[in-house]
Amino acid sequence: MAAKQSAGLLVYRHRAGALEIFLVHPGGPFWAKKDAGAWSIPKGEFGDDEEKLAAARREFHEETGLALDGVFVELAPVKQSGGKQVFAWAVEQDLDAAAVRSNSFSLEWPPGSGRTQEFPEIDRAAWFDVPLALVKILKGQQPLVLQLLARLGIDPP
Repeated sequence: MAAKQSAGLLVYRHRAGALEIFLVHPGGPFWAKKDAGAWSIPKGEFGDDEEKLAAARREFHEETGLALDGVFVELAPVKQSGGKQVFAWAVEQDLDAAAVRSNSFSLEWPPGSGRTQEFPEIDRAAWFDVPLALVKILKGQQPLVLQLLARLGIDPP
């Protein structure tokens, strides 16, 4: 079986002289009490028949309720610890994190209860300065932030 692949957008902005990164926190009971190393760029899986950037934009919209336009800069793909390959594009955009409205998913919860509950795919979104973003983001996605810094000519913290 082929490794899973996902596509997403690494959104950034310049605020008060600092670079900020937009990240989302996954919803559902598994992630409820996790913070550092749990946040992600908005992303999702796609099939071999879908163009990667189109998938990244679709997933961003599904997870945030927001549509993005702009100059999308392709970053080198990264592999997360579970083997999933993540394709990402950086785009500069100033979004209102409080305006995010996620789609939802169904899950039997608690396990074995026979009860299905709905959970948001992401339960919150926020802007972080680069040092904090590198703490919050999944370890396998840290190289995406570092690639962005290199492209912008900014030394990593």
